Amino acid sequence: MRPYILAETNWETLKDVNFDLAVLPWGATEAHNYHLPYATDNFEADALAAGSAKIAWEKGGKVIVLPTVPFGVNTGQSDIYLDINLNPSTQFAILCDIVEVLHRQGIYKLLIFNSHGGNNFKPLVRELGLKYRKMFISFSNWPQALDKSNYFQEEGDHADEMETSLMLYLKPELVLPKDKWGSGGSKKYKIKAFSEGWVWAERKWSQISEDTGVGNPINSTSEKGERFFKDVTQKMGNFLFELCGADINDLYQ
Repeated sequence: MRPYILAETNWETLKDVNFDLAVLPWGATEAHNYHLPYATDNFEADALAAGSAKIAWEKGGKVIVLPTVPFGVNTGQSDIYLDINLNPSTQFAILCDIVEVLHRQGIYKLLIFNSHGGNNFKPLVRELGLKYRKMFISFSNWPQALDKSNYFQEEGDHADEMETSLMLYLKPELVLPKDKWGSGGSKKYKIKAFSEGWVWAERKWSQISEDTGVGNPINSTSEKGERFFKDVTQKMGNFLFELCGADINDLYQ
């Protein structure tokens, strides 16, 4: 039993504990190229959130990791078989209920540990912050915690070298043999402004990628995944510890 993982702990342990920070991992259920499982984002969220919380806990941080929400926003993949979509309005309803519980029980810090690129929590956090004035709600995107170019050769953002390497480290039994891997080739917008990033539109996944991947996984290794995992959890763990001890009424300098 890990006392910082809610799904594993028990009432005997929790009845006399007060936590400073709740962490809510949030993933997705979607195709990840030919070779990675549909729950890739959830496996990553589970492992990275737990690894980060372990570091914070061992330093004295009172952090509790809630069960991972396994579905995310997949509106751009509506024609990909069994990609399960939660609309942003549904995510907001779920968050409202969770925040209501935390607020009522005196846990005023929540970190949404995002593991899916389609999830956009900024407008949801803005609205919840206005409704629950005592709460400090933040969200993280762990793939952005480090410069991926220091770890991986190929660029990408879905079932790419980074994600394949992580899964080779975390769940190698669920990764298909290398001869099954798609190339992860993807099409970009013809209109330059979208590629430059100052204009945004949702990508239609079946039109941009034949194998549902974006980024070539060919150079992926378990060793790369392990190195990246350890460095991400170290950085995230230090952050969780710092957030546990932070005074939410005195955050600025």
